[in-house]
Amino acid sequence: MSFRVNWHNLLEQLDDLPEGATFRTPLSNKGFQITGVQEHRVIIRFTDSGESRPLQKDQFETLYRRLSDSNDGFDLDRLPPDADPYPTVLSLHPRFEVNDDRGVIIETEEPTTSLLLDEDPSSEPDPTLDERTEPDLDVYADALLLVDALERHEVEALEGVETGTLIDLYTLLSDVQRDSDDLRKEIADTLLDRLHHDRPVSGSYGSVQRTARTNRSLKDDDEVLDTLESAGIDRSRVVSVDRGKVDDALEVTDVAESDVYETEETEYVRKAEVDEDRKETRLQGLKDQLAASDAGDAEQLRDEVEELESRIEELTEFKSGQSYHTRSSADR
Repeated sequence: MSFRVNWHNLLEQLDDLPEGATFRTPLSNKGFQITGVQEHRVIIRFTDSGESRPLQKDQFETLYRRLSDSNDGFDLDRLPPDADPYPTVLSLHPRFEVNDDRGVIIETEEPTTSLLLDEDPSSEPDPTLDERTEPDLDVYADALLLVDALERHEVEALEGVETGTLIDLYTLLSDVQRDSDDLRKEIADTLLDRLHHDRPVSGSYGSVQRTARTNRSLKDDDEVLDTLESAGIDRSRVVSVDRGKVDDALEVTDVAESDVYETEETEYVRKAEVDEDRKETRLQGLKDQLAASDAGDAEQLRDEVEELESRIEELTEFKSGQSYHTRSSADR
């Protein structure tokens, strides 16, 4: 089937879209709506920034040609930086589909799905605004206790805070750090399977991108020394004292540690133990206090939380710069 026929079929699909339908781009996960359908272009508007952008017919044709020339789908990583919305719009045609898991757009005879987020985001309120669930996570419980402690004590001037309070704050901060690091690693491991490219992917508060690092470890000592020696490097230039072997030698000789080590003593604070029962008691008290709030207080609290969230989102919203070059990553 020619591109001209596919293009007009696509335009018909776009004309039948429900009002307010919101879609997402496959790489950066940006939400957008289709606001205009014309013979030679499609107009979209990004929901986060309000920016409008025309998607040209000839660019759709280029994507269609590349897809037709591919045996196993067109790799989305090969898209120019500003072409992320094109696969989403093309996937509204019943013969094309974006496969997120493989990071490709494919042509298929099977029933397809689109990257539709919401048919009408204004028709129903977001249930998360009115009803919050308590996650069964250590970081949530410890963070709640930490927020409570910070609210009850003047921590802007630590010199005037009692020792017991400082100990509690240090303990809670340590627990939150440990818990958040564990959860952060789990989230990172999950995200790694969803990032198919080296471009930033945006959320509400920031962006992440997939990257790689190279870790080095020396081969067997004899192999390394023989290799360097054959290259004209004397062994004495690369052989150094091994701390582990020195410690082993100290255990079987009369040599004092001070004879081979320069020592310097530093002092620091470390967490010795945590009173989990006391934490659980206080945490339950906070939950009971929230549950016992009368309707007026609860409504006021919700309003304050929503206002705070709006202010945080406004202050921390991530907006990437617009890219205009069209050279693909495959050409670099």
